[in-house]
Amino acid sequence: MAGMTRGKGLLEPMLADFRAQRANKLIPTHLRKGRILDIGCGSYPYFLAHTSFEEKFAIDQIPLPQQTAADLKIESFTLDLEQKPKLPFEDNFFESVTLLAVVEHLDPSLMAMLFKEIYRVLKPGGMVILTTPAAWSDGLLKFMARISLVSAEEIHEHAYAYTLPLLGWYFGQAGFEMTKTKFGYFEFMLNMWATAQK
Repeated sequence: MAGMTRGKGLLEPMLADFRAQRANKLIPTHLRKGRILDIGCGSYPYFLAHTSFEEKFAIDQIPLPQQTAADLKIESFTLDLEQKPKLPFEDNFFESVTLLAVVEHLDPSLMAMLFKEIYRVLKPGGMVILTTPAAWSDGLLKFMARISLVSAEEIHEHAYAYTLPLLGWYFGQAGFEMTKTKFGYFEFMLNMWATAQK
């Protein structure tokens, strides 16, 4: 997930840093005066620890250690999105929602519901930012896991590999306008990023 991943991999800390840097570059400055929600923050919320926002919120299926949450001033929620993709927040609550290296772990049949929930909790003008491995990189990632460059546990749990058109379709289903979405690649085209504004 977006934080420090489970399992071991020589490149994992560097990849977490790349994701955090990419996401930070995609978030406009004016949104940082409000609230951010990081979905799938991981066992250590690396991205939230390296981004600047007035209020920070995190969701993961594994509880965030209380001391970590307190030290980083993060309001943490434990929720298994595979069981219930309903976010425990009121409408129009967040300026920004991030899913960094998360969607590939989720059941594709729940994605449309989750994206609708993200749309609901975003304020008008708010933005969702996500990163996910490019569909064609799956074989390479499995090879890298075998030689301990990336976490085998994480790669083994990949449920689905997304393409940019499919991510666009999910954004559209949730209510995001195609004119307010942007897509691109990073990390030598191995990963994709996508943003959508409400």
